[in-house]
Amino acid sequence: MRIGIGHDTHRLAEGGSLRLGGIEIAHEYHLVGHSDADVLLHAVTDALLGAAAIGDIGELFPNTDPQNRNRDSAEMLRLAHAQVSKAGYRIANLDCIIFAERPKLSLFKRPIADRIARILELDSNQVGVKAKTGEGSGAVGRGEVIMAQCIVLLETAG
Repeated sequence: MRIGIGHDTHRLAEGGSLRLGGIEIAHEYHLVGHSDADVLLHAVTDALLGAAAIGDIGELFPNTDPQNRNRDSAEMLRLAHAQVSKAGYRIANLDCIIFAERPKLSLFKRPIADRIARILELDSNQVGVKAKTGEGSGAVGRGEVIMAQCIVLLETAG
């Protein structure tokens, strides 16, 4: 068994919509980044790569490569998952946290978990998604950024 943790932060800018966990959420702000800036899928990708000890998202998909400009983070996650599988591991489960003051994410947690499960070809019960606010404190609480964390448990395939 192998455990990996992933973390990512992206700043918010005016103009929606918000792409989070592979789904579009109507919102007056969007995440800013070289790719589509899906902070949650980036954290999941890093957790998988870290657990298998095969690098990180910046090594596989550098922001200096024009091919990664506006790239779909779901595609990057699928490619990272393929590398993890090739290394001889399968996912036991993921547990994710999204840190966002707004929008309120209660209604989106299940659709996000379902989308991640589809991307990774998992059962929905293998993906947990929680949402936390910044309680008005720090960059998250001021609505300047959205952060995400993910922990993954891998087991040897076979």
